[in-house]
Amino acid sequence: MKKTIITPHNNLLNLNLSEIISYRDLLFLFVKRDFISVYKQTILGPAWFFIQPILTTIIFTVIFGTIASIPTDGIPQILFYMSGIVCWNYFADCLNKTANTFTSNATIFGKVYFPRLIIPMSIVISNLIKFGIQFFLFFLVFIYYYLSEVNINPNLFIFLFPAIVITMAGLGMGFGIIISSITTKYRDFQFLVTFGVQLLMYATPIVYPLSLANEKLGSSSWITLLNPMTPLIETMRYSFLGQGIFSWDYLICSFVFMVILLFFGIVIFNKVEKSFMDTV
Repeated sequence: MKKTIITPHNNLLNLNLSEIISYRDLLFLFVKRDFISVYKQTILGPAWFFIQPILTTIIFTVIFGTIASIPTDGIPQILFYMSGIVCWNYFADCLNKTANTFTSNATIFGKVYFPRLIIPMSIVISNLIKFGIQFFLFFLVFIYYYLSEVNINPNLFIFLFPAIVITMAGLGMGFGIIISSITTKYRDFQFLVTFGVQLLMYATPIVYPLSLANEKLGSSSWITLLNPMTPLIETMRYSFLGQGIFSWDYLICSFVFMVILLFFGIVIFNKVEKSFMDTV
């Protein structure tokens, strides 16, 4: 009979990732749970995956494109907004949901042992399915405009797309598990997360091109590039649409920042999981 011995993690730098591999079946069960439970008792079900980006794109087109007359650097407005919305939704969903890891799963954590990191990992993977569906919608719109001979110029930087997705997932999970660790003692952060994510969206070139931000901010335009999501959105648009500001330097900085953030996030997460049941 196989025995499992559970020992405390004394070394914070011991991430024990091999244990997660041994619990991969549980990981996939949580992924299935997260994906099904969201729309289980809804009338339209998974159709909301399509409805959400479509409605958001229409609203942005009317408000920012028509009423506010914000330029899109020659990109069709629908393509411009949808390319940003699809990416932002994935990042925001990963951050918002992982930010509640300890508080939302306290009852499970208190009853049975398994690597706690599996929960935020399952959220990132299940959101990846939703992202894939919404990206497929964007791709259909992209093909329509491309065949209509609109001035869009996809290029070889499309092959950077997997790196963009991985970086977005890492940023969302990294920020999320750090916030989740903090909210075990300070619940105020739960109220700030959703509001903060909304503010961060407007600090990211979703509804306006980065060129416009550079024009308005002048010598202070470097501030916009401190946002690690900015190079990812711009690379997405540049690779598929041929418009945007692409920079290897800033893209690599975003990736390196993601790796560092994720590492420290996991370290903090592992530290908090030892005693969070006493404070949640």
